[in-house]
Order: sequence, then structure tokens, then C-alpha cells
Amino acid sequence: MQIVIIGSGNVAYHMAKAFVLNNIPLTQIFGRNEKELNKISDELKIPFSTEKLEDADLYIICVSDNAVETVSKIITKKDSLVAHTSGSLPKEILAGEYRKSSFYPLQTFSKSKELEYSNIPFFIETENEEDKKTLFEIASKISKNVMESTHEKRKYIHLTAVFACNFVNHLFSRAKEISDSQEIPFNYFLPLIDETVQKIHEIDPKSAQTGPAVRNDKRILELHEQLLKDESLEIYKTMNHSIQKMYEL
Repeated sequence: MQIVIIGSGNVAYHMAKAFVLNNIPLTQIFGRNEKELNKISDELKIPFSTEKLEDADLYIICVSDNAVETVSKIITKKDSLVAHTSGSLPKEILAGEYRKSSFYPLQTFSKSKELEYSNIPFFIETENEEDKKTLFEIASKISKNVMESTHEKRKYIHLTAVFACNFVNHLFSRAKEISDSQEIPFNYFLPLIDETVQKIHEIDPKSAQTGPAVRNDKRILELHEQLLKDESLEIYKTMNHSIQKMYEL
């Protein structure tokens, strides 16, 4: 099978690397950013182009959600299978006359961070059983956790991921702003962060909640509010209100 990955960002890099490490041959990686494509090509020994899209049996589009539809129009091979990697878009966003699918890896990707690809859940959606079999076989070479998912279910998977990953990381960034403002090394908090994450491998997150909000410690809550301003104060109030509402305090 001839496979082409389209994109040059974080997802494209990690998908290409996962394929190469698991001996799934790639015909080409294609995109607009020649500098990034060249880096990927040098590391993974994959041919790249910014001009000519090679013929392939399978194209995997790894670009931002707002570019998927536009990028999908460059694929003109009608007997090909095309998959996007978006968690929130339907397969029907793909705008060509080919077989449409989604190939969604549930993970946060940064080029500078190594990943254990076998632990990444993959969610597959296709138009027919044969294409589903094809994508399951490919994903199963990479991961031990491959599932079928409708677009409706995948929307909620992605929404959950935003809460569990993107929002949490933003709170880490806000926390670091506070620690930096007082010249407190942020690495002091890494054992706490690690324990918080590790705990929910064993305990339901709701049962694992600690802190002044769940204790309804008004004195501490008021003290913290006096130390904050602007966006961090609003986030603090909103989070505490949500915690207290969840526990009916």
C-alpha cells in the first residue's frame, strides 16, 4: 500500500515517526513548510515535497482543523482512501471524490517530546467495512488500543480531551506565572503535579478532589483572592465555584 502523510506540524511528525518505527512504509510526506518537512525527511528518511503530491492508496491529512477541508481538495485520486486526524470534524468535511474516513489519535503532540505510540488510543471511522479493516490493521501495528467511533461519539471524546489536557495545561501555565512572580522555582510543584495525575489512575477524579474549595474553607479562599488579579483571579473564582457546585457546598 502506498501511503502519504500531508502536513508538517506536530501531528504529522509523530504520525510519520509512528509509521516508520513500526515498519509501515511511507511514500511521501507533503506540505507547505519546506523547512519543517526537510527536518522530518532528514530524521525519518521519508521523501518530501511542497509541490507534487504523489499517487497513493491512502492519504492521511494531519493539519489544523480549519485547514482540513481546503487541503483535502488537492487530492484528486478517486480510488484512494483519505483520512483526517481531527477529533472534532466529520469525515464528510473531506471535499474530494474518494473514500472518506477519520484516523484520530487521542494524544497531545509536541515535536520535542518523545511518545510511547503503543499507548495512544486510535479511533477509526470509515464508509465501508473494507476500509475499516485497512485502517484497523495499520493502527494496530502502532497501538494496542484501536477502536471504531462515530463522529458523534468522537466529538465528545475530543471535548473531554480539551478539559483533561488543554485546560489543565493552561492551569499549569497560570500556576507557573504565579510561582515566577514570586521567584519560586516551578519544579517544586512537579511532584505534586505527578501525584495528582498518578492518583486518578487509581481513584475516580471526583473522589480524589482536595483543596480549600471542597473543604469550603472560606478564610483561605478569601486570602487567595486577595493575592490574585485579572484573569487568574477570574479563573480561581470560576474553578472554586465549579468545585463547590459539584460537591453541593
